[in-house]
Amino acid sequence: MPRWSEWVVQYNAPLDPMSLITASDLAKSYGPLDVFANLSLTVPRQARIGLLGPNGVGKTTLLRLLAGLERPDRGKIQKARLLRTGYLPQEPIQARETQNEMACSLWESTLAAFAQLRRREEELRRLEEAMGDERQAKEAMERYGPAQEAFERAGGYTYASRAERVLRGLGFTTEEYERPLAQLSGGERTRAYLARLLLEDPDLLLLDEPTNHLDLEALEWLEDWLGEWPGSTVIVSHDRSFLDRTIDVVWALSRRGLESFRGSYSAYAVQAADRESLHFRKYLAQQEHIRKEEDYIQRNIAGQNTRQAQGRRKRLERLLKEDRLDRPKAERQVSMQFGPVQRSGDHVLMTEKLVIGHPDAKAPLFGVPDIILNRGECAALIGPNGAGKTTFLKTLLGQVPAWSGAIRVGASVSLGYFAQAHEGLDPGKTVLEELERVFPDIRLAQARDLLAGFLLTGDAVERRVELLSGGERGRLALAKLVLEGANLLLLDEPTTHLDHPSQEALQEALSSFPGTILLISHDRYLIDALATQIWAIAPRERRLTLHQGTYSEYVRERVEIAKRPAVHASRPVRPKKVAGRSDATRHLQLVEQRIAGMENEIERLAEELDRAGTDVARVRELGSKYAEVEADLKAQLALWEQLAEGERPP
Repeated sequence: MPRWSEWVVQYNAPLDPMSLITASDLAKSYGPLDVFANLSLTVPRQARIGLLGPNGVGKTTLLRLLAGLERPDRGKIQKARLLRTGYLPQEPIQARETQNEMACSLWESTLAAFAQLRRREEELRRLEEAMGDERQAKEAMERYGPAQEAFERAGGYTYASRAERVLRGLGFTTEEYERPLAQLSGGERTRAYLARLLLEDPDLLLLDEPTNHLDLEALEWLEDWLGEWPGSTVIVSHDRSFLDRTIDVVWALSRRGLESFRGSYSAYAVQAADRESLHFRKYLAQQEHIRKEEDYIQRNIAGQNTRQAQGRRKRLERLLKEDRLDRPKAERQVSMQFGPVQRSGDHVLMTEKLVIGHPDAKAPLFGVPDIILNRGECAALIGPNGAGKTTFLKTLLGQVPAWSGAIRVGASVSLGYFAQAHEGLDPGKTVLEELERVFPDIRLAQARDLLAGFLLTGDAVERRVELLSGGERGRLALAKLVLEGANLLLLDEPTTHLDHPSQEALQEALSSFPGTILLISHDRYLIDALATQIWAIAPRERRLTLHQGTYSEYVRERVEIAKRPAVHASRPVRPKKVAGRSDATRHLQLVEQRIAGMENEIERLAEELDRAGTDVARVRELGSKYAEVEADLKAQLALWEQLAEGERPP
């Protein structure tokens, strides 16, 4: 292992004043495995960088080096002085520093992002108490004015609402605010940590798969947030649509090194293909030049043109030593193709008065309009996490009974199911044994050829399923799906853990699939490429709505609806009045009136605080009133949500 003295991390400012980080000749190894070498890069201010590359190429390692969590074996990293960096790891956040922190509520953990502001707030409270003591009043009043002004400028009267905005944007409900972190799932803790990172407002955000635990609404919210944020980001993500909306530079990391491309993911895909094609043409041209030079030298080295042949040999030797182009080596990619399938009837899937729900739940999840999915179509089932998308598929499969109503499958329909958690795989079997378990007649050579197309080769086919990575398990599940020959594919998050080339191979295979597809996915790129209709679950209204057309058309329709006059932007649109619920409706309307009044009062108090200036007594009075109204507003918003969903308030 290299000694500490063989690498340097310098925290003085980079030579380029517009850069936050510069790194040169970075190398990293783990034992005998060389992850990468000779990497040089620059992170400018206000950068929007996407770090791409196949699984296992070292993207997470590079982020950890930039975050200062690991040391390079060689190379130099220079960081701007006082640089504040926020790092979101890919794996779910486990228990962090102390048990006390895990016992903190989600709300208290989030407010830790404002630790300095909260200390100032506490100091203001102490000064307010001191102003009531005649012996301390004069000094306290002199200190209170500047302290209060600094507190307000730093966002002291709005930090709670900022925290609530971020938590709601990332998919948390007010009922979850008081839950201890220890009771949250790994994915929920990751989202909570992301919320805290965003509120801490670092100079540089290093995000490793930030979309893994976000539904579509939270994804769109995060895209908007990053679009307004003035800091720099380096993002590792498999979500192609997310990258298209959040980056303007791509770092492509491969075994050859790090290449930079201008533009979004879509622009990178075009440029990368063009660059590979150009490199290959240059390689072929150079090989032809070398062949001709070697032929000339061989024919003339001993003849009358000896001097010219010797000169050409020297030039050729210099070219081979200094400027020889390597033969382009394409990264191994998934190769998959669905074969012919039995033709089904024209109507593949039909519902009648269907209601989806868990048998042991007190209320159903959502109702489904009577729909018909025809042969050759692709329906994308979308909705927030927990809305019931997977439950819908399991109801279709007969694993969960319908709450009421019926689902009918058409004539000659055979189902193929890709489960999000890959529960169809036996963890104790090897990869080969898993294929043989489901397809006992498959020949060994056929099985190995199929698995090789999914990048499962060599020792990998002898490994037990439980030892495979998430991406390897996903590719094995896809290999089984190809063999099944089903004509109706039920796909639950099929691109999870797949790298970009594998996602594109799957998308191409599904585009040419001759059967019918029902797709659950957060991958908007995939949805937009495949879906002919969108089935959108609205949990608040407990219903599913059908939209004919592509995902892009569905989004445009949502935008048009959002432009229409609606209830105040801080609240969702109120559900339609339900017969027999007049008392509840009146209660809901009353709460809405209270909320509107409180929002107006907060705006009025904020204006008065601006005008109060150094009037300490007035500022104290207004600040106290502001905090009181803000707390009441939070309670009324929580009550509104309960009433809107038909719950009886406590």
